[in-house]
Amino acid sequence: MNPTVDAFLISIPPLVVYLTVGLVVGVESLGVPLPGEIVLVSAALLSSRQELDVSPLWIALAATTGAVVGDSIGYGIGRRYGMELFAWAGRKLPRHFGPAHVRAAERLFARWGVYAVFFGRFVALLRIFAGPLAGALRMHYRRFLAANVLGGICWAAGTTFAVYLLGIVAERWLQRFSWIGLAAAVVAGLAIGWVVRRRTARLLEGDQSEGAA
Repeated sequence: MNPTVDAFLISIPPLVVYLTVGLVVGVESLGVPLPGEIVLVSAALLSSRQELDVSPLWIALAATTGAVVGDSIGYGIGRRYGMELFAWAGRKLPRHFGPAHVRAAERLFARWGVYAVFFGRFVALLRIFAGPLAGALRMHYRRFLAANVLGGICWAAGTTFAVYLLGIVAERWLQRFSWIGLAAAVVAGLAIGWVVRRRTARLLEGDQSEGAA
């Protein structure tokens, strides 16, 4: 890596990394469309660098705390303002809270109930909806909290340590095969992103076709 970039990364205090992860993940979980997963993955990659004093355990704890607290605040906001909150958000941010997105999220909640809170942590569409929508739909808070905590732990810890281990393996590969391993990782990341976008689009298309019928 470029020596200038290395020097910059080493100069970042680990506490700043942990606070950034917790804050971004928390605000995203509250219902604001921020790149929480990208920040988490980036921080986990930093922790895989031997020369940096960044702990994957503390990253996982920060992300879990942000996810649980953010979702709980989002739940309270959704319970206070109800579905009118999404009508307002749809006017401000139609790309994220448009009627099709809200209907799709409602349909998943109606079908899966509390499981939508748990698995919603792993789905970009539901990550910003889970807390506020659960509150707006008056889901029992104890059931919501249990799913919220379990989902937050599995998502944060699973993502952090998976990326941490992949980062260590990738660094070894780069030492042996130069840019081949990096190119493969980029292609794999783009492919995963494409699949997620396609599934989200199909979900929204299915909701629109059902509404038209």
